[in-house]
Amino acid sequence: MNFSNLSFGATIGIIGGGQLGKMMAQSAQQMGYKVIVLDPDTECPCQYVAHQLINANYNDEDALNRLGQLSDVITYEFENISAPQLKELVAKYNIPQGYQAIELLQDRLSEKQTLKECGTQIVPFLSVTSSDELIEASEVLGYPFIVKTRFGGYDGKGQILVKDASYLAEVEQLITHQECVAEQFLNLEKEVSLTVTIGNDNQITYFPLQENEHRDQILFKTVVPARSDKEQEARKEVQKIIKQIHFVGTFTVEFFIDKQNHLFVNEIAPRPHNSGHYSIEACNYSQFDTHILAITGQKLPDDIELLQPAVMMNLLGKDLDLLETEFAHQPTWHVHIYGKTERKAARKMGHITVLTTDLAATEQQMLNHFEGSNN
Repeated sequence: MNFSNLSFGATIGIIGGGQLGKMMAQSAQQMGYKVIVLDPDTECPCQYVAHQLINANYNDEDALNRLGQLSDVITYEFENISAPQLKELVAKYNIPQGYQAIELLQDRLSEKQTLKECGTQIVPFLSVTSSDELIEASEVLGYPFIVKTRFGGYDGKGQILVKDASYLAEVEQLITHQECVAEQFLNLEKEVSLTVTIGNDNQITYFPLQENEHRDQILFKTVVPARSDKEQEARKEVQKIIKQIHFVGTFTVEFFIDKQNHLFVNEIAPRPHNSGHYSIEACNYSQFDTHILAITGQKLPDDIELLQPAVMMNLLGKDLDLLETEFAHQPTWHVHIYGKTERKAARKMGHITVLTTDLAATEQQMLNHFEGSNN
């Protein structure tokens, strides 16, 4: 895989103007690129740091073509875009990431089937489209198990933890509207993720293994480096995946570690990921820097250096309500506010990264600040 590199002054088109698009644009502009963003929200976070906003829905064919005509390369900040439309764009414009990963990964069943074919270690799963298949899942997987919608869903949306038979009626309501996947429930010890960038000539750059904690299915905090011995095993699992799935740019593979210290691939995000935000301050290159380098055909750094261990905490609306008066009194906090106009209790409004020489102490200090809104 080889594609031409773009010199500074070229234009990068971004489909999606949320916080990931904003941080991509900031890295791109630092390198001298121009940025055009397409988003239906005239006040999306990215539009304030882009050279131009195309205000249109993500499925607006004319707007997507306009973006292609104005851009030297196109990227995207999320995976819930139309794979058929992206396929049409790939045929006409410079989109190194292609459409294959989007087409595959926006369907949880196809994603899991592909991961199984790759030879990765994954949790047992079954397709669930009817009451009979739901009963079969309960018998094969045992209680508790998790049911997830095949399409859509993020931050825990479209998921039901089926603790016992009393939850089956709720799941039956779900499967009357959407096809689902049932997964065996794991007794978890830890959740980790590995952020990776693939560039020109199949260059591969790995970020440190990240340790994550979710609350209410939303990422709560990330600690780096992960307190785990699974980094090399995680890299080997990623190497199996990239033999089967086309990636260019930054993506993240999420893993479960059970109580027996077994590593399982959970899911893949084919773009920069929330758990990699710490890299802006804590690494010599951020996940957004390497993403821009990759899609513009530049050489990637051989290794990502973790300059200092870090704790990253998400700022939901309820956290921002609690903590915003603290920002002026906390010089060690690297505060990122995304610029979303509507503050909601469970909406990601920003994040805080703290560099430290004592992870445990810093983690506890941050938890003490956040406990008023999350405990």
